[in-house]
Amino acid sequence: MEVNFYELDIIDDVKLKYAVILTKYNDQWIYVKHKERQTWEIPGGRREPHESIEDTARRELYEETGALTYNLSPVCVYSVKRENDDESYGALFCSEVFELGQLPSDSEIGQIKIIQGLPNELTYPAIQPKLYDKGIKKLSIKE
Repeated sequence: MEVNFYELDIIDDVKLKYAVILTKYNDQWIYVKHKERQTWEIPGGRREPHESIEDTARRELYEETGALTYNLSPVCVYSVKRENDDESYGALFCSEVFELGQLPSDSEIGQIKIIQGLPNELTYPAIQPKLYDKGIKKLSIKE
């Protein structure tokens, strides 16, 4: 599996199927655990029809963390290329959450973890550390 990164305007927006949001809260990172999994993920999810990729990021951030007030900034486009040459594209965002509320009652998330760094048990261990590193580099340039 190969992860590639692109500037925001290089890949056509219609190809972007996912939004992943590297999320900071009180100088730590938020990770989520889906109700049907035992591993941790960076908040994010699939784009819905007729939704902008930024709207996807905002929706997923709320649905998966309960974030009520936050900032959100795009980092880059990423792709995951599998061995069968299937390549899917997503947008990586960074967010700082100022206020967390309750998860929506229909949330697919069973647990939230707020920690320094990356958790050990990742759902996508070949992808998430690369997204984390890319987001950290972008944040250090801005700060």
